[in-house]
Amino acid sequence: MPANLTMQYRRAEAAFRRAATPREELECLQHMLRELPKHKGTDKLQADLKARIAKAKLDLQRPVAAKSTSKITKQGAGQVLLVGAPNSGKSQLLNALTGARADVAPYPFTTRDPTPGMMRFEDCPIQLIDLPPITAEYLEANVVEWVRGADLVLLVVDLDSDQLIEDTLAVVNQFQHSKTRLAVQTRLDEDDIGVSLTKTLLVMNKCDARDADERMAFFNEHTDLPFGQLPVSACESSGLDTLRKSVFDALDIVRVYTKHPRQKEPDMDKPLIVR
Repeated sequence: MPANLTMQYRRAEAAFRRAATPREELECLQHMLRELPKHKGTDKLQADLKARIAKAKLDLQRPVAAKSTSKITKQGAGQVLLVGAPNSGKSQLLNALTGARADVAPYPFTTRDPTPGMMRFEDCPIQLIDLPPITAEYLEANVVEWVRGADLVLLVVDLDSDQLIEDTLAVVNQFQHSKTRLAVQTRLDEDDIGVSLTKTLLVMNKCDARDADERMAFFNEHTDLPFGQLPVSACESSGLDTLRKSVFDALDIVRVYTKHPRQKEPDMDKPLIVR
């Protein structure tokens, strides 16, 4: 028997896929159950939702490790995340693009907490956040939550490392095994409830390094990642203007310059930013 799901249920399902925290997921699941038509065609879906609600409640009751007390809220035209392997240059890239003062050191896991900064493209502010590094063995749970709620992900690749393929695929695979995945376009997976995909660009960092061109060619030959690529050097400030423009374009936003009824000219300093 067909489920004949209503538009209200579809909206609740879409909200669940955008949920960024376990509490939001629980609330959305409860909303989905309320909106779900009750008949034989939805018996299995009802049981699945009830089981997931029970699990979500148990997860919220479990003690969690203390997190940083600083809360970063969305600001600017969009929230863009820097993710990547240890020593890929994410923090240096954040500093170069925003003027932030994130710690930079030649050893792994320098970044322990999300570090924000504000990048400007022309008159448009865009929030960048440097996240803790990811390896095949290590992925902080809150990193997945950040990516789920972000507008764009910049996956930073280290062109000065002979392990760039292994390190990059380790990051991608960590997300592939979660409900939040990296993709060419931000969307909801229509075939797998709860799975969301976040638009991603590859930032090929340290393009000034020795043998960087050869490593990039080797990377492209032996990987089939579909993401767009942007070669940059945070150290030499090379390619950063192109990166800013590419981020702005990827966010798919429009600037609207408003005018007071008593004024002849619009305010060209602070545009209204809309999708």
